[in-house]
Amino acid sequence: MLRHDGVYYAYGTARSAERTVPALRSPDLVHWSPLGDVLEPIAGDVAYWAPEVAPAGGRFHMYYSAGGEEGEGQRLRLAVADAPEGPFRDEGIVLDPDEPFTIDAHPFRDDDGQWYLFYCCDFLDGERVGTGVVVDRLEDMRALAADRRVVVRPYADWNLYEANRHWYGRTWDAWYTIEGPFVRKHAGRYFCLFSGGAWRKANYGVSYAVADHPLGPWQVAPGDGPVVLRTAPGRVVGPGHASVVASPDGRSDWLVYHGWDERATARLMRIDPLAWDGGAPSCDGPTTTPRTAPT
Repeated sequence: MLRHDGVYYAYGTARSAERTVPALRSPDLVHWSPLGDVLEPIAGDVAYWAPEVAPAGGRFHMYYSAGGEEGEGQRLRLAVADAPEGPFRDEGIVLDPDEPFTIDAHPFRDDDGQWYLFYCCDFLDGERVGTGVVVDRLEDMRALAADRRVVVRPYADWNLYEANRHWYGRTWDAWYTIEGPFVRKHAGRYFCLFSGGAWRKANYGVSYAVADHPLGPWQVAPGDGPVVLRTAPGRVVGPGHASVVASPDGRSDWLVYHGWDERATARLMRIDPLAWDGGAPSCDGPTTTPRTAPT
């Protein structure tokens, strides 16, 4: 989600590799208009995943990954446009070329103007092998500082993505996943929302880590399972990859995320209010009925 000049833009992942990045536009987080695909395709038969757009220097920078439909060869790339509606054109840049798998980029601008890029890569050592979240400074909007820090690695049983997963040419007894980072500064501290588990399954949900600086150290929130969003049995499966935007009047935060319907026929964009109970993020979603609109 991006709010620019009072207008909201939602950028998503398409169901088919024949598309690039579908987008929507709204004046109020309620009424939405489709913009079609806003990213010009790159060469090859690729799937485009998890875009996020940051305005800087009068232009709009889309960080996204491209690769196989099941994740093979997915790498973070940069595309740029003169307007939030696009068209975004790829700059020919792979942001972390030494990593074989990088996804879910989140550009974050701190109060002093410094930009950081939170994103996901794989960890093949330790107690729980799998995907985790890292952060690096952006030297400019096109290049990382090569000073990467760990934000969150898989740390709990609910982070399980798949048992006996074949990946990197071998079979892993258990593969765990932490992904979908999004940072919000609140009351002087930094909160990194993240998703964990298997996105197709009921163990997927949203939790958070907290730090006093974007580069950490980061501390995972206590609790058994995801503490911000989790599956609502019989209604919504696998809610996750949340982003946070302010209401039109700027007085409340709203959580925008995806989740499957109960029959897993579609993974849809969903919106619920985000509260800060006791200084920590919380959400009463996922909901499936109408509720009071953002003011």
